[in-house]
Amino acid sequence: MEKREKGFIPVMLTPFKDNGEVDYDGLTRLTELYINAGSAGLFANCLSSEMFELSEDERLKVVGHVVKAANGKVPVVATGTFGGAIAQQADFVKRIHDTGLEAVIGITGLLASESDSDEVFDANVAELLNLTGNIPMGFYECPVPYKRLISPAQLGNLVKTGRVTYHKDTCLDIDQVRAKIAATQGYNFGLYDAYMVHAVESLKEGSAGLSCIQGNFYPELIAWLCKNYNNESVKEQVDLVQQFFIDNMDVMHNVYPTIAKYSLQRRGFDISTFTRREGIGSFDNQIKQGIEDLDNRYTILRNELELEYNLA
Repeated sequence: MEKREKGFIPVMLTPFKDNGEVDYDGLTRLTELYINAGSAGLFANCLSSEMFELSEDERLKVVGHVVKAANGKVPVVATGTFGGAIAQQADFVKRIHDTGLEAVIGITGLLASESDSDEVFDANVAELLNLTGNIPMGFYECPVPYKRLISPAQLGNLVKTGRVTYHKDTCLDIDQVRAKIAATQGYNFGLYDAYMVHAVESLKEGSAGLSCIQGNFYPELIAWLCKNYNNESVKEQVDLVQQFFIDNMDVMHNVYPTIAKYSLQRRGFDISTFTRREGIGSFDNQIKQGIEDLDNRYTILRNELELEYNLA
């Protein structure tokens, strides 16, 4: 993000009321929570936000609300492509950018079908850029509807257009991340890594920050890591944080995003566990116990770091 230090960009949750309506008061509080925890920016209307379960009007209203709640304290980006003809996607990019976004994010798996070649994808992206004026764009290798990875060469070519400033990377391969960073050097551009298993190495290699679901459990911990990843005086603690994420990857992905909302709720934040997403698994006592055990492990780590942050 332009003129911003390296940091944590949360993939925002969407709070709902128990009746399924968007909880806009809760969304204000959640926006403030991320900012107060040390976020460098916000990624609204993403998969964690249940973007595919929101109507078009809700997407616009949710993003506009986040921009207003952030009040210029941090920049906001949001997804703006949801399939269909490229001209149709370009129209929505313009509409959502008008809410006050710093950049609009394109879903790679919605800009070409799974059977399409890279050449088709490249042509579609070129058309999208051509139809959206000077709007800053970014890309997100979202796993839904399928994960289409952008190669280092493709990303380098996109960034060289001067239009692409942001990339949320989900390749899970540090060598690919390293190559993408090398291919985009010297431009107003940031790669934000989603994969916490190699978080410290990615930051050291030059990623602009982290954008991961784990930040919806412990946002202050991701912000701390982005600040201290290269601080030799706390290297032992950095290693502990990195290992904490490696050891707890699975539990944070089970029945997500419900479990993230439950974790925040347990920590004193006022949020319902309601989700519109289907097929995520059963939110049963075993899952709840897993989060309770995780929170206990986090409390031990937090005390080791002397990290103070109150979500309530």
